[in-house]
Amino acid sequence: MVRRYEQLKAVSLDEPKHELTRAPNRITSPRLGVAFIVILVLASLTVIQVRPSTSSPEIIFGDTETLAGGPSYDENIKICVSNIPPPARPPAPINPWASLTIDETVEIQNWLLSPQMNLNLTRGDAARPSDNSIYMIQTYYPPKADVLKYFSSLDPRDAPARFARVTIHHGAAMDPVIRDYLVGPLPVTLATEMTHLTEIYHTETLPYNARGYDALDWNLPEIYTKIAAPLMDAYKASHFHRLARLVFLISFQELLGGLPNDTLVSLGSGPFSFDGSFRRFWLNWQRDTPGFWLHPLNLWQYIDVSGTDPSKWDQRKIVYNHQVFDTAESFMDAFHNGTLKRVPPVTEQEEDLSWSTRERIGPLRDLDNLPGPRSVSFAGLRFRIDHDLQYVSWMGWGLYLGFDRDMGLNLWDIRFRNERIIYELKPQEALAQYTGNDPYKSSTALLDSYFGMGQSVRDLLPGYDCPDEAIYLPATTFSATEMMTRKRAICVFEQDSGRPISRHLGFGRSEFGAVKGYQLVIRSVATVGNYDYLVSTLRLVSGHHDYAFPKFEYIFHIDGTIEVRVSASGYLLSGFWDEEQGAYGSKIWNTTCMPSPDAFNIYRSCK
Repeated sequence: MVRRYEQLKAVSLDEPKHELTRAPNRITSPRLGVAFIVILVLASLTVIQVRPSTSSPEIIFGDTETLAGGPSYDENIKICVSNIPPPARPPAPINPWASLTIDETVEIQNWLLSPQMNLNLTRGDAARPSDNSIYMIQTYYPPKADVLKYFSSLDPRDAPARFARVTIHHGAAMDPVIRDYLVGPLPVTLATEMTHLTEIYHTETLPYNARGYDALDWNLPEIYTKIAAPLMDAYKASHFHRLARLVFLISFQELLGGLPNDTLVSLGSGPFSFDGSFRRFWLNWQRDTPGFWLHPLNLWQYIDVSGTDPSKWDQRKIVYNHQVFDTAESFMDAFHNGTLKRVPPVTEQEEDLSWSTRERIGPLRDLDNLPGPRSVSFAGLRFRIDHDLQYVSWMGWGLYLGFDRDMGLNLWDIRFRNERIIYELKPQEALAQYTGNDPYKSSTALLDSYFGMGQSVRDLLPGYDCPDEAIYLPATTFSATEMMTRKRAICVFEQDSGRPISRHLGFGRSEFGAVKGYQLVIRSVATVGNYDYLVSTLRLVSGHHDYAFPKFEYIFHIDGTIEVRVSASGYLLSGFWDEEQGAYGSKIWNTTCMPSPDAFNIYRSCK
């Protein structure tokens, strides 16, 4: 509740009254009377009597902030409460699951790049498949037994040592492999070591063709000189109907001789391999327009990027309008001799692609010109946060936050009313498996941890992704080409669910009552390609991989319930529509089909 100004009790500074007694039978001299009057006059000139104000000289913000000694104010003036959450009181002075900071990550990277390590590393932004490069650096979560021992004793000598997990692509080795390493203890000192980390995959090495997601697989010049160039005549041909006047564009116009108005972009299917014996994917082409996910073309190319030598990468198949070609030459022969079965010409309606933009179109709905409702905590925020340790508490709940490259936001040491009820709560995987009568959709099963859910997190939009009074927390990730900190990667806020969590209107005395359904929400949003996943605490929201926004939410209720919700938004990962696609999805535009994917989100929870 808002605290009003306190009133100070008026403190009288009047001198105490003394009764004057007259000595019996004593005559007062006129000279003494005059002297007494003079003394009173002098006293009145040297003594200043101040009567205090009846209003308080203190301004009180919530329960923590006080500005004392200020001027007196009218008691009816209200002071806005602080919108900063009060500090939390974590059960331990460290967060064993905290993400590596930028400084820690740079220190580890420089240590690995130093000559004495003899790793022959090339920086990720300049590395080619045939180089050794660092793919990932992130926190290695300490063993549960070590953490619980420390939390029980809180003895600094029991604090678990800090380590990092480092993944290196050894592309320059005679037999290229992938290895995970354990680097620590941190910070880097003479005692820091790097050892093989085999507890994750139970093997010292992984096949190089099973290496992590790398956009270089289809962005190297060799891909376009060997795969795009042979088909360039068909792409540019004005009489090629559906592909009329189209040229390649994959953010590398200079490699393809394109113009600023180039109008094709590409997508690669996944997975690239099943056992690491090869690395291949289907390349699908779309019109280069806002929302290009919804404008696929009826053309696919099967690309083999196995090994470390791009000169040996090649095209294995071309599929166009249900026709299969083994080589670019056979496709171009059919194109020139007229035997190619072509899709129908582009219609005038199909030339207008504005329907897939994110811009608002059409008239406003009734009363949509008015601002919508908002939630305000008039008396101040009712949850606590330790920003340094990323610890959050609310209404008897308390928990630490963690963040990693693969799946993003995760929760640790979740306690309710001082009792640990969950040690670890985190997403493990987000799978989306598609279907369709084309090689791209029929072979696509996307595991989003591979692409990096945490790495794909972007800054949340205040007032849209989270309410206006939400508090934001940062997160740092390292990828093969960059490391970055998102200042608004996570938001925390309290909300009224709009329904009572308990109520009863009875017939007897004390049988009426209701409890408002307040919730604490911890949320994060990852934009993995076309989908955005949203995650929140007390509610976790996530979605699947159409390069939209997966939303993860953890929602905490005042009755001890934890709700995990996952939702998705963004764009559909669509297919090219023709009559043969009817059994696999729905037509949403003249040439756009929405396949029916199966989406799974898997979480790990342990006590």
